[in-house]
Parts: sequence; C-alpha cells; structure tokens
Amino acid sequence: MPSVAFYTLGCKVNFYDTEAIWQLFKQEGYEQVDFEGQSDVYVINTCTVTNTGDKKSRQMIRRAVRRNPEAIVAVTGCYAQTSPGEILDIPGVDLVIGNQDRDQIIRHVNNIRESRQPVNAVRNIMKTREFEELDVPGFADRTRAFLKIQDGCNNFCTFCIIPWSRGLSRSRDPKSIVRQAHQLVEAGYKEFVLTGIHTGGYGDDLDNYRLADLLWELDKVDGLERVRISSIEASQIDEKLLDVLNRSSKMCRHLHIPLQAGHNEVLKRMRRKYTTEEYFAKMQLIRQAMPDVGITTDVIVGFPGETDEMFRAGYDFMKAVNYSEMHVFPYSKRTGTPAARMEDQVDEDVKNDRVQQLIDLSEEMQLAYARRFVGQTVEVIAERSAKGAPGRDIQHGFSDNYLQVLFEGGDELQGRLCRVKLTEAGVNECRGELALVTGEALSI
Repeated sequence: MPSVAFYTLGCKVNFYDTEAIWQLFKQEGYEQVDFEGQSDVYVINTCTVTNTGDKKSRQMIRRAVRRNPEAIVAVTGCYAQTSPGEILDIPGVDLVIGNQDRDQIIRHVNNIRESRQPVNAVRNIMKTREFEELDVPGFADRTRAFLKIQDGCNNFCTFCIIPWSRGLSRSRDPKSIVRQAHQLVEAGYKEFVLTGIHTGGYGDDLDNYRLADLLWELDKVDGLERVRISSIEASQIDEKLLDVLNRSSKMCRHLHIPLQAGHNEVLKRMRRKYTTEEYFAKMQLIRQAMPDVGITTDVIVGFPGETDEMFRAGYDFMKAVNYSEMHVFPYSKRTGTPAARMEDQVDEDVKNDRVQQLIDLSEEMQLAYARRFVGQTVEVIAERSAKGAPGRDIQHGFSDNYLQVLFEGGDELQGRLCRVKLTEAGVNECRGELALVTGEALSI
C-alpha cells in the first residue's frame, strides 16, 4: 500500500484543505503515515502570510527531501501559489501546485512517478472565479467540524499578501454546503465552524444570497447543535445577520471580529474599510442582538506610522469595546506588500513593549468576561480529556461563548452536549461541575 505524509503550516483553511487532499489519496488506496517517518509521497501545505511563513515552509520541504530522497515531494498552499519558481529551485521538489486544481494532484503524482520530471502546475489565481469543491467527510477532532464555505479576498489591506495567494473572493454553492452539513451531522458532529479566507464575504459573488441566508439553511439541519463563524468583518454584519444572531438557537454566542488597529489614521493606512466609530456602533448592535456574546479580535501592533499617541488611543478604544480575548501580533514586514515599503517603520523594542501591554489588557478582559458566568450553567461540548490530570477523569471543551471549561467526567462524554455550572473563572481555563448531559440528569 503506498504511503503519504502531510505537513500543514498556517491557518484553519489550510488544515481543511489538507484534509480534503488526504481524501483524494485515501480514495486511491494510500495510507497516511507520520511526516517524521518514511513515506512514498510527502505533501507540504505552505503558508506565506509572513516572511517567516515562507522560511518555515522551505525548512519543512527540505526536511521531507532528507527523510526519503526517493519520495515524491509535492508542495501546495499559499507560498506555492506566489513563489513556485523559488520552490522548484529546492533540489528534490517534484510538484508545485497552488491553491487551485488540487483535484488533479493524484494524476500529477502518477505522471511524475513515471517520468521523474518536476512539474509546475501553478496557474494565475487572479483569473479563478470558481470555488474549488473538495469534500471533507470527517476530521480527527471528533466534536467540531470545519466547513469551508468561501475562499479568496477582495480587500487588499496594505499589510497583507493573501489576495495574491488565494485570489479574489469565491463562494461555495449553498447546496453543496448544506449537503456536506448533513453528511457531517450523520458522521456525529454537533458543531460546525464555518471557515474561509474572508468568511463574512460569503455571497459577494452570488445573486441575492448572503451569509445570513446560508445560516438560516444551516439552522434547519436536524442534529446540528451549534454553528460558529470563524471570523467576520464588522462591515459585513448587517441587519439580516443581526436577525440571525438574535433568533437562531444554533448560533454560538461568540464572534471573532478583527479590529487590527484602534485608531482611524492607522486603519486608513492599513486600507481597512471602517472607522473606529463605525466599528464601535456595530459592536453595540451585536450585543443588543445577542446579549452576553463573547467578542474576540485580532490586533496588529506597531504598524508603520503608529505613534505613541495613536497606540494609547487604540488601547483605550480596545478597553472600551471590552473584548473577551484579543490575539495580538507585532507588525512584521511582508515583502511585496505596500506596508513593507512605507517609511516610518516602528522600532522592534517599542513594538514588543506595546504587544506586552495589550496582552496584559487582553488577559484582564478575558478574566472579567469569564467571571460574569460564574454560578451560571453553560453548554459545553466535551472535546478531550484534560492534560495533567492523571488518575482523574477531567474533560475539556468550549462553551458556546468560547470559554474553555474543565469539568469532572469520563471520556464517554466526548462529543456530547453537557450542561456545566461554572464554579471558577480563569484567564485561559474555567472550571465547572457537570449538571446534565443532553437529555439525561446526572446525580452529582
């Protein structure tokens, strides 16, 4: 039986795509083996969001070539899409295929096995208008399924290379999404995370069909308990979407809404499509539609031209929004983007100091948010047994509003919806007591 090994760098969309490529190999009778061992084929799914992503991708490609010089080494993903020539220059690489035509990967591998000639199968992704249909019937993590609904982005923020590696926004056919949703529920999944490169842009290229319409379709899927949106822009949350958040019992009380910067001058230089005033007004509407919602965000610190005053104003703005968690990144130059060529780059030490201040603020807000739920009962899908609890059955899972919760219980609870009373709040983990497993009362 021929073997294939995978290594995935980067975002959730890449992990979804790797699972989809594995399905193609599985259908051809391959077995999946560990990347660190010997394999007949190695597939490296690369990331190019930062210069470090490129570097790490090259390291993993070289590692595969060293593991088995006879193997076929195939490289896909974002770095493959933007720099196929650079990758083919690495001795031992046989196939470069970007973020499209991946349904052809087996054909290429078979041809290379015959000819041993390296193949560059990358096309200009900017001309692609069709969503690449690749199904994933299951994931290693049994409780949450990722459901890819969209690819590409039309925004061209000045710090970001991704439109060049993923192309313009393309939406998946709603019928295909609903069909896969039913398959995933039949396979035992209770929660879906809707994912894409610019998930909230779903429907931009469809006639009269938006994300809100898709959410109502998923609301009707029997057996599906929870729907989570991986990320959405503030500007994409319109009246219709607020109505879904308000009325659908399946929507999780958690939204990830990137801010990137808390000052209008910086937002303008980033080419973001909103002001802080518009963003703040949208957060208030969301909280009216969905009380107790947890809002998480991404922030880039030390963007070119960010002064101390701008940073302070941004800090105060983030505090006022009152997130339940922030993902904080120091700005790093991405070759090929307008921001990398801007004057007035911020000193690394200044960036690191600002990052630390925002991480401290994030932890403060995280704890304050979690404390609001102590004494309340939240719904948690148990995902796995908690590490570091030898001899005791402790389960770990996420509540619908994205609190990480630990509670006592055996592994038979995994994948089940548990009602857990929160007893203790923490920055990253909360503790609770199991009150009920769907439909069955438990005596505690």
